[in-house]
Amino acid sequence: MVGAKPEISARSEHAGFAFPDGAPPWWVGIVNVTPDSFSDGGRFAAAGAAIAHGRDLMAAGADLIDVGGESTRPGAQPVPAAVEIARVVPVIEALAAAGQRPISVDTTKAEVARAAIAAGATWVNDISGGRFDPAMWEVCADAGVTYVCGHVPGATLAEVHGQYHPLSVAAITAQLAATLAAMPPALVARTVVDPGLGFGKGPDLNLAICARAGDLRAALGRPVMVGPSRKRFIGALSGQPVAARDATSAGVAIAAAVAGADFIRVHDVALSRSAAMAFAACARAGDGAEVTAR
Repeated sequence: MVGAKPEISARSEHAGFAFPDGAPPWWVGIVNVTPDSFSDGGRFAAAGAAIAHGRDLMAAGADLIDVGGESTRPGAQPVPAAVEIARVVPVIEALAAAGQRPISVDTTKAEVARAAIAAGATWVNDISGGRFDPAMWEVCADAGVTYVCGHVPGATLAEVHGQYHPLSVAAITAQLAATLAAMPPALVARTVVDPGLGFGKGPDLNLAICARAGDLRAALGRPVMVGPSRKRFIGALSGQPVAARDATSAGVAIAAAVAGADFIRVHDVALSRSAAMAFAACARAGDGAEVTAR
């Protein structure tokens, strides 16, 4: 079990939004119930393996478990809602029944979100921010769940991943602001924004988003989630294959947390939390200390 969670920064609560216990950053553990995930190669495609993995992430200190049944990697094939539901519902039911952590469903489909909520999910993580399924906002608003509004530069995954889109942090902020303005106000009050690292965005832009997470948070008035874990820009930064990117991912995650991100979505919760704890301990110990030239 990893030790106490670091208070990398203290940020006040938003009206209408229930934060998890403790101080940020909050760690979101990823459970991919898919045979074609870019990050873990279908290791948890079977319900039993996914449930066990979710419990392991809880034991490692995850504050939220995010369960997905459709890969969103470049080149991934679309999955019918019925298949996605069959993958995620048994996992969500089992993990929600434990009552240890909130459970999120990672989906862009309102039908899947509805089934997942019935199974015990209290968060819906929609990478498309409602662009792929216009019914998503109504489902989430009516259910009273927390909604993660993602950013993608396109109307389909194929369009999103077809190229690196000419974007900036300012443009992403403006587009997310427009999305929030169009959403039901009651849902906005329960919304976390996710700038969509890796979705049609080049390596430099992804790093800039992490470095300016606090600016995004201040401009939109909503908590911010980032998900750098094992993504292609991490590989471009480090030269590492997917399986070896966790340490580099943790470094970027800590930088994003220091910059103001509230939620960090990761595959290796134990590594990320322990690295953040060490960083926070050193930062606290150095408060007020003289810096010696070297």
